[in-house]
Amino acid sequence: MSVSRTLLGLLEAEPQHGYTLRRRYDEWFGTARPLKSAQVYSTLQRLARDGLVDLTGIEGGGGPERHVYTITGPGVDELERWLEEPEVPDMSMSRRALFAKVVIALASGRPAEHLLHNQRQSHLSRMRELRAARQRGDLLTQLAADFESHHLNADLQWMDAADARLAQLGEALRGIDGVDR
Repeated sequence: MSVSRTLLGLLEAEPQHGYTLRRRYDEWFGTARPLKSAQVYSTLQRLARDGLVDLTGIEGGGGPERHVYTITGPGVDELERWLEEPEVPDMSMSRRALFAKVVIALASGRPAEHLLHNQRQSHLSRMRELRAARQRGDLLTQLAADFESHHLNADLQWMDAADARLAQLGEALRGIDGVDR
């Protein structure tokens, strides 16, 4: 996810300081990986350097000064471009790792059934957590849980398809280099 473009989107509603942006980002998008304050401020500095946001004020108070940022016209244009641009489908690292583990196990003559079984159990456990979150959460939490659940369902379908082909896949992979193992 583009942190800089997401911060632009959060700034479009109203001028804000970094603390508020970080809090809102974490609340809406950062459940798995919250932003660090330093990342917010360095991103805002880059956005300002690039003319996408302006520093519009400094708020004092009981703590440190808070710089207030607002999105600029070019920032709105960049946000529009980002919102209209489709995301390139990409497998997550965990999905690539699972695929690699199955292929390596099969290519080396090891059984892959237990890998798929263990991963299936992990996915099902996560889906139960998401179901509970969906039942007690607000609409944003429900939407995020639905998003993840649908991806987990797709992974489970792949695991079923792979499981049905393990014997054939193992033979094919071990025969690729012409060496029987």
